[in-house]
Order: sequence, then structure tokens, then C-alpha cells
Amino acid sequence: MNSATDTAGTDARQKILASGRRTMGGKGFSAVGLNEVLTAAGVPKGSFYHYFGSKEAFGEALLQDYFDEYLAEMDQIFRAGGQTRAQQLDSYFAAWMASQSFEDCQGKCLAVKLGAEVADLSPAMRAALRSGTAGIIERLARAIEDGQADGSLACSGDASALAQSLYQLWLGASIMVKIVRGPQPFDNAQRATRQILHPSR
Repeated sequence: MNSATDTAGTDARQKILASGRRTMGGKGFSAVGLNEVLTAAGVPKGSFYHYFGSKEAFGEALLQDYFDEYLAEMDQIFRAGGQTRAQQLDSYFAAWMASQSFEDCQGKCLAVKLGAEVADLSPAMRAALRSGTAGIIERLARAIEDGQADGSLACSGDASALAQSLYQLWLGASIMVKIVRGPQPFDNAQRATRQILHPSR
């Protein structure tokens, strides 16, 4: 296979994944049929089965692709120069609030939208969720440890446990934002986060 064919194949696969993220991010995994995903992507059905053996395999790849992008964005935030870890954590949670809209998340809130649903449907998708969320918590824990070391965070205790508590707090807030259709849960989560981390600035 030549490079042009490789590129075309990669583009088709990414179109399907991008379409799935938008449609399933809005409606859920079970409510969306493959025809809807493929029509939106402008890709024939045969192409789907070339890249994904089943809807479940597609869901697994969809989550892996989502978390790959999410973790890369986290890494970019925590590489920002001229900022303490406390400031970078502020930036991360501000980005969380901006992306997890209660009106239209444009596929950026896939873990929130699909988490409970697909964890009960598929061991493979549950494993993808577990791996992706573990990556988020690990990065938060490193940032907290660094913040404790550079003096920008005055919190005490195990960084991994704090990171897990914060992730669970914000995951719950994201669900509540969709229920109440307003930002108050995020405001509460932001205040609780500052109480937990005790930024020194």
C-alpha cells in the first residue's frame, strides 16, 4: 500500500471517529446507529467494517481516540511556561468548564456522556474508559505533587488520592450541570477544588 492510500485510509478512519464523537456525544452510544455516523462522515458502510469489526470495536476506538486527544491537551496545559502548577491546574479546570457545556459539548464531553452507559455494555469499552481516566488522574497527581514541591499548593496528603477525589468531583459536577442546565455545579466544584488544594497565591 502506498503512502497516498495510507493517507486516504487514515482520513476515512478519522472521519468516522469524528462523526461518531459528535453524534454519540450528543445522543449516546446505543441511540445512534452506524448509518447515522457514516452518513454524517460521508463514508460508505464498507469502509466502516474495514477499520472496525463491530459497533463495540468502534466504541472502543472512539474512546481511545478521545482520550489520546484529551491527554495531549492536558500535557500542553501542564507544559505552559511561566506558570506555577497551581496556575496550570486553574487553567485545566477552566478548560474543563469551557468544554463540558450543558448545551452542546461538540463531542468534547464523551467520557461524561458515555461513561455510565458503555461501562455496563462492553468490557472493552469499560477498559478504554478505565485506562483513559487513569491517565487523567495520573497527570493531576503529578501536577499536585509538583505544586506541593514548588510551594504554589499548600495542600497536604497523598497526591494520588487528592487527584482521584478531584476528578470524581468534576465528573459529578459535569453530570449535574447537564441536569440543572446551568453552571452552578461548576462554581461549587471550583470552590471545593480551591479548598482542597489551598493554592498559596
